[in-house]
Amino acid sequence: MLLPRVMRAAVLTTALVLAFPALAAAGGGGAPSPGAAGIGDRLYPELGNGGYDVLHYDVAVRYPTAAPSTPVTGTVTIDARATQALSSFDLDFAGDGHGAVAVNGRPAAVAVSGEDLVITPQSPIAKGATFRVVVAGYGATPTAVNPDDPTSTAFFSTPDGSATAAQPNFAHLFLPSNDHPRDKASFTFHLDVPEGVTAVANGTLTSRDASGDRVVWNYEQPEPMATELIQLAVGDFAVTVRGTSAGVLVRDVTPRRLTAQLDPPLSTVLAHLPWLQERVGDYPFGLYGSFVVDDIPFALETQTLTVYGLGWFALPQGVWEPTMVHELAHQWFGNSVAPWEWSDVWLNEGHATWYEVVYAAEHGELAEDTAGRFNDEGYADLESYFRAVYAAGDVFRDLFGPVGLPRDGTVAGLFNPNVYDGGALVLYALRQKIGPKAFEALQRAWAARYRDGVASTADFIALASEVAHRDLSGFLRRWVYDEKTPPMPGHPDWTVDPLPATVPMA
Repeated sequence: MLLPRVMRAAVLTTALVLAFPALAAAGGGGAPSPGAAGIGDRLYPELGNGGYDVLHYDVAVRYPTAAPSTPVTGTVTIDARATQALSSFDLDFAGDGHGAVAVNGRPAAVAVSGEDLVITPQSPIAKGATFRVVVAGYGATPTAVNPDDPTSTAFFSTPDGSATAAQPNFAHLFLPSNDHPRDKASFTFHLDVPEGVTAVANGTLTSRDASGDRVVWNYEQPEPMATELIQLAVGDFAVTVRGTSAGVLVRDVTPRRLTAQLDPPLSTVLAHLPWLQERVGDYPFGLYGSFVVDDIPFALETQTLTVYGLGWFALPQGVWEPTMVHELAHQWFGNSVAPWEWSDVWLNEGHATWYEVVYAAEHGELAEDTAGRFNDEGYADLESYFRAVYAAGDVFRDLFGPVGLPRDGTVAGLFNPNVYDGGALVLYALRQKIGPKAFEALQRAWAARYRDGVASTADFIALASEVAHRDLSGFLRRWVYDEKTPPMPGHPDWTVDPLPATVPMA
């Protein structure tokens, strides 16, 4: 098969290194030293790792039985390029243990340090060299969902099987990896399951290999993906292929017992895809779909296959349909264009919330979609919604930190109202400042320029200034980073609510 150019180059370089291991120790780049144990994230200083860039993950997982809580074992093969001369390097992992580790086909020493595997190859790796790491026999166990423990949904059991929801920093609980969105890579998945069990992963199903009473389902995710967006769904699930919409193949995954019930709401995505492509540009992946499970209280934009808790679809259409648009928008904003660090998460959530509320306003769903955010009834139009968000601006910033500087990395602290509604408010303010035409051009340019990549708030500010043909750095930095809410362009009458005498803890 024909691989994308970057992937072909990576495979060729890897083949050369494996054929000539001495190349990995040759060349310059300074004296070999250990790679950093963290990638440098403000909120998660120990997450991710320095010294290398992952190019591709090949993930093989064996599910020994069909029981939802059954522990699994796996082997991950990682192709990476050294960004410094490495004497050792780390992988994030906090699963059930691991077996042998090899680097470029040779056994490597491995030690556990906190939630890292510290790997020391037999020979140092030169800066710029491509190398291969194999971690065999690692283990992970699905857990029951516990609303008081966000880690319980990293790799979780359901009545029908198991699934994953690793955002923001939980993928290393079930996979040795460089677990930070700054280091995206392509993926291949091989899910070995008992006959009669459905296995689904990100990307396209390339083959099913049957042997005796077992089947290996093989998937390719050629576009780079952050580890937090991995989806491994195995169980008594049905796959519904809906054909194409706006050139995108649509397939949904549902518990077999609920497929007929969920078919009407899930089919609405066929209209959401062209609606978003008209506003943002071409969809960045080869396929899309929805995956519904019991128990989880959220929706998460796992790449090419958003996972929803079943409870969403017990709510009015004016709630679940804009939520579906929100998660679909993430495929552009957050998945294709990933955040440089987790403080930039407003670029994900602010954009997704923007399209959620715009869609809701256009389709008569804004009153239901926003009900409970700042009042009980919702809002009649976009302006009244954003006016309410603006009024709450200083309270949000006091409780949670500025839009682009969340106070902490807990799930509640990171995914707070100020990165969702406050992030959308930044976009509204920018649209007021530069006008609808320039704003729409910026949205499309952002999705196109950083497609398959990683970008920061500074990158967004620079591109906004470029598209608008004026320096917006002061304006946007105030909106993203100030402790107080700036004046709203075009609305001098809008006011910010004063802080209460005692602000309750978040």
